[in-house]
Amino acid sequence: MLIIYMISSFFRRGTPPANQSDGSGGKSINSQNIYPKGMKMDMYIYLSEQEDFTDFNNEDALFWSLKGLEYGDWTSGPNGDGSYIKEGKIQTPPNVINNGSIYLHCYFVKEGKSPNPKDKGKYSKKLTVHRSKRINKYKKRRFHKTVNLLTGETDVHPDLIQTENRSAFEILNHWHPNLTINLMDDHSPWMKNHVPQPLDEYIEFLPGTDNYQPILYFNDYWNLNTDYMPINQTTPVLNLTITYSPISLFKWQMYAAQGMRNKWYGMLGADFVEESDEDQDSLKTTVLETNPYLLALTVIISIVHSVFEFLAFKNDIQFWKNRKSLEGLSVRSVFFNVFQSLIVVLYVLDNETNFMVKVSVSIGLLIEMWKITKVVTFKIDRENLWFGVIPRVTYEDKSTYTESMTKKYDMMAFKYLSWMLFPLLIGYAIYSLLYLEHKGWYSWVLNMVYGFLLTFGFIMMTPQLFINYKMKSVAHLPWRMMTYKALNTFIDDIFAFVIKMPTLYRIGCFRDDVVFFIFLYQRWIYPIDPTRLNEFGTSQEMLEQNGKVTGDQSETGSEQASIEQSKPEETELPSEKPAKEKKND
Repeated sequence: MLIIYMISSFFRRGTPPANQSDGSGGKSINSQNIYPKGMKMDMYIYLSEQEDFTDFNNEDALFWSLKGLEYGDWTSGPNGDGSYIKEGKIQTPPNVINNGSIYLHCYFVKEGKSPNPKDKGKYSKKLTVHRSKRINKYKKRRFHKTVNLLTGETDVHPDLIQTENRSAFEILNHWHPNLTINLMDDHSPWMKNHVPQPLDEYIEFLPGTDNYQPILYFNDYWNLNTDYMPINQTTPVLNLTITYSPISLFKWQMYAAQGMRNKWYGMLGADFVEESDEDQDSLKTTVLETNPYLLALTVIISIVHSVFEFLAFKNDIQFWKNRKSLEGLSVRSVFFNVFQSLIVVLYVLDNETNFMVKVSVSIGLLIEMWKITKVVTFKIDRENLWFGVIPRVTYEDKSTYTESMTKKYDMMAFKYLSWMLFPLLIGYAIYSLLYLEHKGWYSWVLNMVYGFLLTFGFIMMTPQLFINYKMKSVAHLPWRMMTYKALNTFIDDIFAFVIKMPTLYRIGCFRDDVVFFIFLYQRWIYPIDPTRLNEFGTSQEMLEQNGKVTGDQSETGSEQASIEQSKPEETELPSEKPAKEKKND
């Protein structure tokens, strides 16, 4: 909410100097609030099905009458903060049960005056502050579209099952029992036609005068969407609690900025607004239920998480872009990551997911596909054509991968992994088919594979552990990128305690920690050996003696870095190996 306020403030027009032209040849005059500080006033609240209220003589329409209020009073009331609360029950009108609307009309008048324009002598238009709001809300109720594929049955209520003649959703009337009415305490000298947004949508200048009316604001920001209840035949009586309290200009601007956010999202469609409201509910629940100190820590950690995520992305791209040798890296893991990212993209497209999530996973898929071009060589075969027209696209492993022991260890690791992976996949597929519900067979395949990857996907990192074990080295790994991702994993562990999520997913947040600690253990037991000879017959110790080792090589400790920065013909090899090097061989 604060971020939206700051963004809107950035684009806000500045306050013009006094006596500026109003565009009609005259000079604009600073207007004053027509309600002076401490003015006595009365408040009237009516409930009616009329959008333009005229039934002032109907006593049943009057829900609350509060007299003797003082404008700008922050100390009165039961709680000593200027607020008052009215709790009541209303009979649900038949039209509202049948998806009709009900409106709340609020009036503030000078003490002793009447809000009814027909009360001659007691009605003052310029001293009557009026605003209306529809207090019922129309929301979509989506029908249940999943069934057990074997039995064709579902556990949900029959009314929630989508039939052939029904759309995917229906519009229902909903009710929230709480509403806050704020009267802004502000006496700024605003100038007509020069009021910054969004204030200009709420301030009403009185024609022919240099006055404006105070802002009357209906505040339902903290009304969570999950707290709305449907209005139907089972709700003949509705509870309603109204709170009146003054509000400052700064606090009101923060709430009004959220109204601008809803307008921006409204340009993208109703579905986008609905998804945004659900996301906002999660944020509001976190703010309401989380300890303030833990919440402040969460905000700081979120910023750090974003920084680490960017650095991990940057270093991952940089590592694969500059990589010349694939020795020690699992190429099959790269292909599997593409398959995994593709399943995630198809899954989020098949389900109702936030738009930003769809964009994020799609970008991740493109990055994984780009990595394929770095681990294999693609060739176009124009001799053996598909259907005699389309050239064939072939690929082959790079020489740095096939000529080393990496390919052998990689194939061996996936062979051992398949002994455990395929039985688990078959077992999970049977469980998903027997006990879970799906929209169709395509949805079953996606949900089954996605659920399997979510549960057991971490074991796909084990081939790299196996290659490290066989090569007795971890110098070929992108440690900077892995470190940033590990830090983000630890941050996700913290969020697992703050944000509500399924227990299985919460446990899954800790599984990557175990794998990373195994990588750290391998880094500890496989230290850098400066005397170890590479395939060119050179070692880091020999290059240091010749003064050809840079600071980057000593930092990474990678014998591959030494290869890239020196050529074998430039190294003066001794005619006979020292005894220490023979021992290493």
